[in-house]
Amino acid sequence: MENQELSYPTAAPAYVPPAVPEQPEDPFGGEQPGVVARTRKRIGSVLAAIVALVAKFFAAIKGVILLLPKLKLITAAGTALVSIAAYSLFFGWTFAIGFVILLFVHEMGHVLQLRKEGIEASHPKFIPFLGAFITSRGFGGNALAEARVGLAGPVLGTIGAGVCLLIAVLTNSDFFRALAYIGFFLNLFNLLPIVPLDGGRAMAAMAPWMWFIGFGVLVALDFLYPNVVLLIITLFAGLELYRRWEARKSGSVDQAAYYRVAPRHRLLVGIVYIGLIVLLALGMSETHILSSGGHSFTHL
Repeated sequence: MENQELSYPTAAPAYVPPAVPEQPEDPFGGEQPGVVARTRKRIGSVLAAIVALVAKFFAAIKGVILLLPKLKLITAAGTALVSIAAYSLFFGWTFAIGFVILLFVHEMGHVLQLRKEGIEASHPKFIPFLGAFITSRGFGGNALAEARVGLAGPVLGTIGAGVCLLIAVLTNSDFFRALAYIGFFLNLFNLLPIVPLDGGRAMAAMAPWMWFIGFGVLVALDFLYPNVVLLIITLFAGLELYRRWEARKSGSVDQAAYYRVAPRHRLLVGIVYIGLIVLLALGMSETHILSSGGHSFTHL
C-alpha cells in the first residue's frame, strides 16, 4: 500500500450552496439596518458621556489643587477661632483675641526666618492651652540655622509684647499692660533650654548639654505648678531629648557636621539668647499688675 501524505484540502467543496445577495464589505458602512444604526448611536452616546465625565473629573482636580493654599489658610484660621473660644472661657473675648494675636506674631517670626533660610513653612496652627505650631521640612542645614529659626520667634514675639506695653503707657491701659505681661511671659517660657522649645534650638548651636538642665527645670515646674499642659510639654521634651542625644551619640559624620558651629557664631547666638532673657524679664517686671488684694492680676 502506498504511503499517503495528509493535507488540508484547498479545492472547493463538492456541494455549492445557492447564491445569496451580495452584502456590503463594511457592516457599518452605507445605509444600515435600523438595529445597527441604533447600536452605533448608543455607543457614541456612551463614549461622549465618558469623555465628559473624565473632563469634569480633571477640572475638579485642578480646582482642588488651586484651592489647596486657601484651604490651608482656612484651616489655620479655624484653629485660631477655636483657641479664641477656648481662652475666652477663662479670660474673656477681648483678652483671648489679643493673646492669640501674640501667639501668631511669635510663630510668624519662625515662618519668616524659615523662608529666609529657603525653607517653606506652613501657616501657624493653634492648639488651645498648648499654644501654636508650624510645620516645615527641617530647620535648616545645621545647628546654627536651627538656632536662628528658633530665636526668630521670641525676637518678633518680644517686639509684639513691646508694642502692647507702648500702647499701655500711652493710653494708661491696664488691659494692654496685662496683655504685654502675658506676651513677655510666653516668650520667656519658650526660651527654656530644652527641645522642642525655642531655647532648646538655640542650645543646639551653643551647648547641647544644656538640654538636660532645661529638662530638669521642666520636671521641677511639674512639681511646683502641677498641670496637664506642663506635663504634656515635659513628655514631648523628654522624648525629643532622648531622640536627639541618641543621634548625637551615634558619632556619624552628618551629626558632627550638623552641630559644628564657629566660635563667633556661638557667641552671637549666646548674646541674642541672654539679651532676650534680660529684656523679657524686665518687661514682665514693668507690666506686673497687682489687684487690690495683693494678688497677681494679669488678665481682664
